[in-house]
Amino acid sequence: MKMDSELLHSPAVCLAEEEEADTSDWNLPLAFMKKRHSEKIEGSKALAQSWRMKDRMKTVSVALVLCLNVGVDPPDVVKTSPCARLECWIDPLSMSPQKALETIGANLQKQYENWQPRARYKQSLDPTVDEVKKLCTSLRRNAKEERVLFHYNGHGVPRPTVNGEIWVFNKNYTQYIPLSVYDLQTWMGSPSIFVYDCSNAGIIVKSFKQFALQREQELEVAAINPNHPLAQMPLPPSMKNCIQLAACEASELLPMNPDLPADLFTSCLTTPIKIALRWFCMQKSAKLVPGVTLDLIEKIPGRLNDRRTPLGELNWIFTAITDTIAWNVLPRDLFQKLFRQDLLVASLFRNFLLAERIMRSYNCTPVSSPRLPPTYMHAMWQAWDLAVDICLSQLPTIIEEGTAFRHSPFFAEQLTAFQVWLTMGVENRNPPEQLPIVLQVLLSQVHRLRALDLLGRFLDLGPWAVSLALSVGIFPYVLKLLQSSARELRPLLVFIWAKILAVDSSCQADLVKDNGHKYFLSVLADPYMPAEHRTMAVFILAVIVNSYTTGQEACLQGNLIAICLEQLSDPHPLLRQWVAICLGRIWQNFDSARWCGVRDSAHEKLYSLLSDPIPEVRCAAVFALGTFVGNSAERTDHSTTIDHNVAMMLAQLINDGSPVVRKELVVALSHLVVQYESNFCTVALQFMEEEKNYPVPSPANTLEPCNLTPVRDSPAIPRLRSVNSYTNIRAATTARNLNKSLQNLNLNEEGGPVTFSPGNLSTSSSASSTLGSPDNDEYILSFETIDKMRRVSSYSSLNSLIGVSFNSVYTQIWRVLLHLAADPFPEVSDLAMKVLNSIAYKATMNARPQRILDSGSLTQSAPASPTSKGAHIHQAGGSPPMPSASSSSLTNEVPKPPTRGGEQPPRDPLHPHAGRTGPHSHQFPRTRKMFDKGPSGSEQAGDDADDPGGHKAYMNANLSTGLCDWSAKYFAQPVMKIPEEHDVESQVRKEREWRFLRNARVRKQSQRITQRGVTRLDDQIFINRNPGVPSVVKFHPFNPCIAVADKDSICFWDWEKAERLDYFYNGNPRYTRITAMEYLNGHDYSLLLTATDDGALRIWKNFADQRNPEMVTAWQGLSDMLPTTRGQPSSSAHSLARRVSICLDRSKGQGGAGMVVDWEQETGLLMTSGDVRVIRIWDTEREMKVQDIPTGADSCVTCLSCDSQRSLIAAGLGDGSVRLYDRRMGANECRVMTYREHSSWVVKAHLQKQTDGKIISVSVDGDVRFFELRSPDSVNVLQTVKGLTALDIHPQANLFACGSMNQFIAVYNSNGDVISNIKYYDGFMGQRIGAISCLAFHPYWPHLAVGSNDYYMSIYSAEKRLR
Repeated sequence: MKMDSELLHSPAVCLAEEEEADTSDWNLPLAFMKKRHSEKIEGSKALAQSWRMKDRMKTVSVALVLCLNVGVDPPDVVKTSPCARLECWIDPLSMSPQKALETIGANLQKQYENWQPRARYKQSLDPTVDEVKKLCTSLRRNAKEERVLFHYNGHGVPRPTVNGEIWVFNKNYTQYIPLSVYDLQTWMGSPSIFVYDCSNAGIIVKSFKQFALQREQELEVAAINPNHPLAQMPLPPSMKNCIQLAACEASELLPMNPDLPADLFTSCLTTPIKIALRWFCMQKSAKLVPGVTLDLIEKIPGRLNDRRTPLGELNWIFTAITDTIAWNVLPRDLFQKLFRQDLLVASLFRNFLLAERIMRSYNCTPVSSPRLPPTYMHAMWQAWDLAVDICLSQLPTIIEEGTAFRHSPFFAEQLTAFQVWLTMGVENRNPPEQLPIVLQVLLSQVHRLRALDLLGRFLDLGPWAVSLALSVGIFPYVLKLLQSSARELRPLLVFIWAKILAVDSSCQADLVKDNGHKYFLSVLADPYMPAEHRTMAVFILAVIVNSYTTGQEACLQGNLIAICLEQLSDPHPLLRQWVAICLGRIWQNFDSARWCGVRDSAHEKLYSLLSDPIPEVRCAAVFALGTFVGNSAERTDHSTTIDHNVAMMLAQLINDGSPVVRKELVVALSHLVVQYESNFCTVALQFMEEEKNYPVPSPANTLEPCNLTPVRDSPAIPRLRSVNSYTNIRAATTARNLNKSLQNLNLNEEGGPVTFSPGNLSTSSSASSTLGSPDNDEYILSFETIDKMRRVSSYSSLNSLIGVSFNSVYTQIWRVLLHLAADPFPEVSDLAMKVLNSIAYKATMNARPQRILDSGSLTQSAPASPTSKGAHIHQAGGSPPMPSASSSSLTNEVPKPPTRGGEQPPRDPLHPHAGRTGPHSHQFPRTRKMFDKGPSGSEQAGDDADDPGGHKAYMNANLSTGLCDWSAKYFAQPVMKIPEEHDVESQVRKEREWRFLRNARVRKQSQRITQRGVTRLDDQIFINRNPGVPSVVKFHPFNPCIAVADKDSICFWDWEKAERLDYFYNGNPRYTRITAMEYLNGHDYSLLLTATDDGALRIWKNFADQRNPEMVTAWQGLSDMLPTTRGQPSSSAHSLARRVSICLDRSKGQGGAGMVVDWEQETGLLMTSGDVRVIRIWDTEREMKVQDIPTGADSCVTCLSCDSQRSLIAAGLGDGSVRLYDRRMGANECRVMTYREHSSWVVKAHLQKQTDGKIISVSVDGDVRFFELRSPDSVNVLQTVKGLTALDIHPQANLFACGSMNQFIAVYNSNGDVISNIKYYDGFMGQRIGAISCLAFHPYWPHLAVGSNDYYMSIYSAEKRLR
């Protein structure tokens, strides 16, 4: 937190400068706040897609039954005079009755044929019951499972009866004969649609439903009781799938207005435009359109199906409006069923909406089953009236003068309305009414571009919008548009398809079927396309080839691999990421694509992405290489060589800074493990043998007295918060685990002597990690075993991996997996544990003692050929090699502490067979040792090993991380919306503004105090007993919060309210300790970084508030830490340094510098060093190592201090030297200055952050030296207390505080005068302060936090009147 230099020197801070201070926060970058840090890496839940018609239907047969009996009126209807006469627009009295009947029948058929030309039409004119029966049964027989339409016109027969009968004739037309609807149902079957055009038609609908219900009951009875008489009869067909349209309610008569046709209902259903125009002219409002008569309407030019003509345009507008009304009023599933399932049904229902509007104006209410909500008052009808008005007003001039027809502005206006909805509306609101119209507009070339643009903006609102658009029926339209060659549509179509596939990937099949993939291949291959559009195209192709062989084959033929490889080095990161994912998917389990990749050296081209600055791109490259080696086809020598090459390239990512990359790495290596299973089993047995024969002292084994906290005065272990990432962290204290551990102890008594290993401490340990896995009891290899293997296997440096001879590739990869199993990030280590254990399990299964003849026959076997996927190995490769064969080749290094996770799981803390001698012990002791089930005493591994249910924890062949699905979520989410943090009105932004104002206030107020000068610093403002011995302490720069670390946990205190906010476990293994902490993004959304002396870095969020702390990320900041102690001084101060060292070691666990860090918020760089010979710089933006600066010294680095303005790093070392590095220079010349004036361990070196800032350094001996950067000698020296254990320098107030092992704190000003000396805690009978273990100044306030060996944590400040 650098303060502005003007602020430092101005006596009063005016407003303008406060604002200036404010902008400094806005310009600071934030670390670890990307989506990959804040979200779980998994795909979105797939929405159940209901838009696809599961049963598309066709109406294939139509029965037209006309009972007109022209010239004879039925007895129960009294007709008016004049009366409506026209039937199908023909006056029956204008010709002979028989001819009229035939002409009307022919006309009705023509009217229906406009809607469904391909159906079979059968007319039945004035029929008898038998004729109807014959007609219906034959149509049903031919239609099979498809739909049949029954159109009934009953204008020449009596009205339907309440008993459910309609009327037909006898042969001689002397009588009306009733026909039961029940019979009609039986003959017609289902699915069917019935149209009734007669008075009281609603009665038929009611009877129909009653009969249908009766049938359902009969079916149920017959199903329950097969002996029932009903069951003996032929089963009646179920009438569930039947649709009915009736002209009026049960009590209504048809209108008889002479200006209307007699079959008004039929006219509305089959000739909607004609009747709509006539009806429009009959309304009073039509007088507003002068010169339009009924005769003129007949002369409207054009054809119904030609959208460029007036008649065609009206028909198109009518379709759009009725579709829109239905979509807005009907429930979604009903809309799908009636308006999208069957073309003829959809047309009839659209026209039924018109019938409802027209017939209601004559006191008739058409009825439908299923019933529709009323639509006759919908606002869209006014748009229809306007469109008709505009069209008709042009008619006189068009017909008389032949002027050109002006197209309706209807569609343009509706698109504008849609646009207004998109730009003005809020998020949670009703969907836009115009969506179905946008669909219609896609058909028109004039508006297509605009419609696609608006549709894209709508789909961008999120998955719900995509689902809505699909339910309207957009799919076939956008599929058809892929055949268009218009370049201007490409970006829009690519965007729309990316949105659709991100929500519903099942469309891959439709695309391949219609050759749609070729469209996207051409977009991807087009170098003039912007990168964003090529990214969407490659995403679409990645969905097409995802686990879909047909798609993989089609894209392989379309040259996808070559096109992708050309774009691997594109500057657009998202494109690189998806190109890699697409490659990984096309050759996933598809061997011909893999060989095509081999021919194009795809794997070598992908290597460059393994060092990409964007972690997601590295991930995608690892994924692609993983599926490349994960193919299960037969292996040749050539392909094995390639696999080995890829494996060794992947191994380099072992210390990548991003856990997502390392997780993907474990999965990629697991593919290799599955392919070469027998070879890995051999390696596993070899390592298990070594581990057994090689006692590795763990650092915790060399127990110093300080290592065991004295139980006498240790506080009761406080209840720790459970942490999401470590599920059962402190589980060992629960009764279940204690019982288990005790059982194992009992076992031990009969099992012979046991070497006391750190694993045995797990019973007493307060923090037994169970590796975050609930299935832990299932593991064969415990964490402890794996960790020991890792250290035995001389894992000195991974760089030596490259270029090894191939016979040891499997050994190297096994080591990489061992390393990953100790990863500080739990998800990575859990995955690696699964892979290792599945191989260990198979290895021990395949190497059963009973299968081995005698120990003499055990020779080192050559690695067997790889088996096909996951089969058990039964060949010689499974037999264990003798340990001597390989142990000689392993150079033993300094044992390296593991990176994670702690105590032995309670699974097998003791090895009961360690000292036993018996017939099997030479050959095969490991069978029991690896999975000891507890006190069963059974010798035979086979008893429990064969139980398949017992090993849930092992990997299955298709391990995956969800990275690809998570990446695909990007395309489903809004892309065009302003992100929340950039929206000035959003809550996120307001909170940030508040924080930045608070920061400016803290800076300003603290500066007033420090400028007046601090003369005393001994006012104790906080004291509390910490749960563990404080080893590192850090003030939050702006909150009243302080973080205190003990060996493996962190406690947060609010020092104003004096209350504990949080206490949680950091997750480091038992023999490591926390040696440094930093607040990242302290000015805004704070994260806490912890560094442990095994080189691991962990970053936490959500601490010190009511939520559970969560690990954001973790990685191995330094590998190969070399433990040192604060000894090796070169002067007479030898004994003092030793005493200090011992004192410190007591407070902090072991000695050594551990790991030291310094954080630059301005650049996002993290400097790390410690018990190593380099200063490693990590770029947190890229999550990768950017530089290693060699220290040039033989001792450890004890402190780091950097200045981002000048790119300088000052380091204090254990040999007393202070070294200055310029990170802009090369590795050999970057050390620009070395000061060797201290004679012993440097406790603190501080580089002041001004342009002419000095270095202030202090050693254990208490000599404080000031160095000018350009002069080789110190410019000032002050002597402070001897036996220094901790020291800090206040960055603003020119104070420094020294903590001594002699139990006091001295605070000095810059002249070296003691301004305070603190020896006792405040209060009556204030006790003596313990030996000081750590201290730290607040970055701004004059506060000093002190932690001491007696668990107490206190804070001292300047006098009250100053504050």
